[in-house]
Amino acid sequence: MKKYLKWIICAVSIILFIIVSLLVFTKSDIYIDSVVYKYVSKYISDNNTNFIKVLTYLGSGIVVISITLFALIFIKNKKYALYMSIDLLLITIFQLILKNIFARNRPIDINLIDENGYSFPSGHSLTCFAFYGFIIYLIYISGINKKSKIIFITLLSFVILFVGLSRIYLGVHYFTDVIGGFLFSLAYLIIFTTIIKKQIN
Repeated sequence: MKKYLKWIICAVSIILFIIVSLLVFTKSDIYIDSVVYKYVSKYISDNNTNFIKVLTYLGSGIVVISITLFALIFIKNKKYALYMSIDLLLITIFQLILKNIFARNRPIDINLIDENGYSFPSGHSLTCFAFYGFIIYLIYISGINKKSKIIFITLLSFVILFVGLSRIYLGVHYFTDVIGGFLFSLAYLIIFTTIIKKQIN
């Protein structure tokens, strides 16, 4: 069972992504989007918004590209840095394709920041999950001590989660945009890491 667990997770992620995609395609208003935003919006304040703007920046292109360039220059294991670059390139391509396929408009009248482009799936959520998720994978297979692994993996997991939530808080994405990005990237990561497993070890 353990041998097939990752593929079960991958299949479930793909199925759920398809379900969310069908909802986006067929419904202009999705009930869960309204429910989640209503709950998140209760916490809107000037102080929270300033913090969330900084947090959401961790999922921006500038940050992930900078981290990748840093890895290419300074990380001794060049295989790790190379595959980080490939990972970022691939997920960027998938993001552009998916956004143009669904062409969903962003939420209106609730935006706390200005964003361009289509809404589904959330680019920040898709990229964060694939990029930081891959770094989590690299940490997991690395030789660093267990305590450090737990600390770094936990921190990066929170980054992924809260960047996704930040997009809803800021009113630039629906909940289904964020969850769709997470689901797609989870399936993508399982496939990607399986393909490169022998080359990177």
